Amino acid sequence: MLLAVDIGNTQTVAGVYQGSDLACMWRLATNPASTADELRVTLLPLFEAAGLSLGDVDRAAVASVVPQLTDAWRRAIRDGAGVEALTCSAETAGGLFKASYPNPHEIGADRVADAVAARARYGEPVVVVDFGTATNIEVIDADGFFVGGIIAPGLQTSAQTLFARGAQLPAISLTAPDDPIGVSTVTAMQSGIVLGEVDRVDGLVRRIFDQLGYAGTVVATGGLAPLIAPHSQTITQVDGELTLEGLRLIAEAAA
Repeated sequence: MLLAVDIGNTQTVAGVYQGSDLACMWRLATNPASTADELRVTLLPLFEAAGLSLGDVDRAAVASVVPQLTDAWRRAIRDGAGVEALTCSAETAGGLFKASYPNPHEIGADRVADAVAARARYGEPVVVVDFGTATNIEVIDADGFFVGGIIAPGLQTSAQTLFARGAQLPAISLTAPDDPIGVSTVTAMQSGIVLGEVDRVDGLVRRIFDQLGYAGTVVATGGLAPLIAPHSQTITQVDGELTLEGLRLIAEAAA
């Protein structure tokens, strides 16, 4: 049984694989101050509620963009399951991750895992749009090489900045309005935030295709992918398990 953990700036996603099947998945709020003991105590009831035992985990893989939590999660897994977690990187992904990139060492673990899973599931060329604290766009060319990407402020990050700096602007639910022209402050903000993100992504993907000289599959992942994808003209797939799947493939290859 494999435990895969994707540690993001806002949310941490953990999943348990039995073979190649994702048995369960949880989204947790990321707290950079969490200790290994707190994380282990958090995992135990989640496993119990799913009818599983943390002690049955025999492999683990971690992707982290929060350095202060990487060791805490590795220790929590070691103490709870008695296994050493593989830490995802361009190096540990080995032959699953090919990069035509000046410095592969700086590529974030989540970007590596997304690229590995996208190639395995959708072939190449493929573009991944990961909607998280940042909106990451990863580009894998027709030869299967990670050639770079785009990092922009995430949807919620942009919205929170607007709410905080606009004295008369209310915090709103992030849903797409029926029409782009808002007829109230709320619908005007929803149009600007949600539809604005849709058009930003579509515009950037088209620029990517222009630079490559060809189009490819576009896969959306991350917690907000289901909100954006239905309104996009370029996103062709939604895969909420993509990062965890990449971790599973990397862990299996390293076993």
